[in-house]
Amino acid sequence: MKTVLKYIELKTGFSHNGPAWIGLISLSKSGKTLYFDGKAFQSLQGNGLSGNYYELESGDEYWISGVKKNQHNRHRSGGGSIYLENRSIEEYLKCIDLPNLDLNQYILIDVEEILPLDRIHRIENAIECKDINQINFKKITLQPSAMTLQELNYFIEYYQEDSIRGRFLNGRKYARKQMNLLLLEKERRLG
Repeated sequence: MKTVLKYIELKTGFSHNGPAWIGLISLSKSGKTLYFDGKAFQSLQGNGLSGNYYELESGDEYWISGVKKNQHNRHRSGGGSIYLENRSIEEYLKCIDLPNLDLNQYILIDVEEILPLDRIHRIENAIECKDINQINFKKITLQPSAMTLQELNYFIEYYQEDSIRGRFLNGRKYARKQMNLLLLEKERRLG
């Protein structure tokens, strides 16, 4: 698979200060799916709230873009350290045209290089462990009123899990907010 150097920032649950990475992203043959750190991303095609891609498993929105030569990858009102993937350092230095790295700006990390192709294939074909034959996971980005009752129930359960065991506090808050919106829609329908 072809790899390209990209800037990746989690937007769901954050403003412009979410966790951010610079690393090598693998592209699917069609270029439709991007892979990074054991996750798969697809374009929101202009339908995102603050991101341009979403992660297929969680539905979280991300901003994924090319790396800026001036090293100002975050939004001008954003902040925080950026994780830099170890295997991409050489390519990043070429991109920013510098001989060495200012380690005060970056946290060097290793990321999961194994592509989750089987897992993502199951999600794209809606064959998860639960009985979700009629659920299109891409509907997670839609308004609750556009979902079927079965989809509402599935995503309520999904967000409930994420609101308890989510990795970041803001992500857990976002999951609770989304779950509550779905619960309100379900209540409205069942009246």
